[in-house]
Order: sequence, then structure tokens, then C-alpha cells
Amino acid sequence: MNKPSIQWFPGHMNKARNEIKEIMPQMDVIIEVLDARIPYSSDNPMVAQLRGDKPVIKILNKSDLADPQLTQQWQDYLEQENGVKTLTCEQDKNAQAKQIIELCKKLVPNKVGTGRQIKAMIMGIPNVGKSTLINSLAGRSIAKTGDEPAVTKSQQLIKIDDDIMLYDTPGMLWPKVENPNSGYRLASTGAIRDTAFNYEDIASYTAEYLLQAYPELLQARYKIDELPKNDWVFLEMAGRNRGCIRSGNQVDMQRISEILINELRSGTIGRITMETPEMREQEEILVAEIRAKAEAKKQAKLEEKRQRKLRARKNRK
Repeated sequence: MNKPSIQWFPGHMNKARNEIKEIMPQMDVIIEVLDARIPYSSDNPMVAQLRGDKPVIKILNKSDLADPQLTQQWQDYLEQENGVKTLTCEQDKNAQAKQIIELCKKLVPNKVGTGRQIKAMIMGIPNVGKSTLINSLAGRSIAKTGDEPAVTKSQQLIKIDDDIMLYDTPGMLWPKVENPNSGYRLASTGAIRDTAFNYEDIASYTAEYLLQAYPELLQARYKIDELPKNDWVFLEMAGRNRGCIRSGNQVDMQRISEILINELRSGTIGRITMETPEMREQEEILVAEIRAKAEAKKQAKLEEKRQRKLRARKNRK
């Protein structure tokens, strides 16, 4: 079933993107906070474009909600890239915050104890838990936290200790999410504001994946002995079991869709990761094809415009 693409890029994100471009050259190290359930889809392509050869620490946050085996696979995969180190982070972030601070100093040893501060920029998609992590790094409540995406809307400077100055940035997506799968995963995990998508579409996508990857978790949570192969049939069965019934004995699909997504986000269904390194490799091919088609379409339009101008000149003669 073809589903519409999901995009969400409020104005403050565009402003933040331009500001980050300006100050990125001054940074010594980048801390990118990823959602451990979607390490590929939550990885902002702008970081790779702008960081150059600067070291980056990729924090797989909310790892207590993710599949631990796949989290380890993702760490191994991501660290194959030059200059990339990874750490996992759970709900108890105080001890892990110390690891991040020590790793920053290890990656930029020439500034430690010299009176010259390490400039570290922290970035992440909306609602990834960046503000909570910052408060743990600082050892005090500085960044505003919340369950809604895009709570932080402007940059701020935070002194971590005598050696590290942290540059906080707003939770940010990118202007166009080219991979349609990533758009659905970002929505299902809470990175995109709920008003920007249709719950039933997201639940359908999520159920289709979970039926293949985590059938035993769905069986246990929604009390279905024999799972169907179809996502909509599953949602109907789960809806009936949960009492999501409208007039005429019809399943309230909106209600069961919200239940599924909220229980995925909270970890109530179980520890789930929505993508694998193998899926990333396959989908990168898809993204390359999408880009090639878009470029071909752009060139065709430019050529058509050029031909129109040539015809206009001939007609004037």
C-alpha cells in the first residue's frame, strides 16, 4: 500500500541550521544524540556534511527501549566510519554523562588542562532526549525538557567544567526527508509532531514491520494467538481485543492506532528497534535512486526552459 511521505520542518529549524553552519568550523568535537530505536533515521545528514574531519560521538539514547542485540550491531556498524565513536545512554544518565565528558577530553587531548576550552556542539532530532542529557552533563537543570518535539528553539552555551563548553542547538530535522521509511519511523518514535501525520498510516507501517520483526511481542501484548500477515487485519484484531469499538460494531482504527504508537514509544510492547544496518544499506540505494530521479527531473525542466528561450528568440527574428 502506497502511503504519503511525511515532512516536518518548522521555521525555527531553518534558522538553527544556518546558525550551525556558521559556527561549526569553530567546534572541536560533535556530540550527536541518536534514538537507539532508529539510529539511521535519526542521523541528521547535515552533521556528516558539515563536520569534515572533526570527531563525532554518536550517543544511542533511549537504549533501554531498544533491542539490545541490534544496538550492539549498530555501534559496531557506526564505528566503522573514521572519527566516529559511540556510547549508549539509558534513563539513568548521570554515570553515562561522565563517560561522554571523558570521551570528549580523550578526543581533543591538546586542550585539556591548558585553559583553552574544548568546544563541543550537541545536536539531535526533536524529542530524542537531548535536553535531559544536557542536564545530566551539566549536573544541573539548564535545558527545558518535554515529551513534545521541538522544545528547544534557540542555541545556548553551557559550561560543563573548566575544560568543556557545550553549544546546545535546537532539536532539528532536515528540509526534506528523502527516505520515506525514515519519515514513518521518525513519526512512530515521536520525533515529528503528532499533528503533522495521520495516526492510522503510522500504525499501519509500524504494525507491518512488527509483524515481521517482533511477532512474539505483538502476540503477548495484544493477546492474539495466531497473528495475521496483514497489518490492517492485525489492527482490527488488536482493536477488538482492546475494546476499541464504535457504533455498528466497527473497530475504532484511530483509537487502536494511537494505542499501538503510544505503547511503542513507551516501550510497553517491549524493547524494539525499527531498523537494522542491513536495512540502511538497502535503503541508501533507494535514496540514491530518488535523488537521481529528482536531479533528472530538474535537468529536464532546465532544458525545457532553455528550449523555450531559444524558440522565443527565433520567433522575435
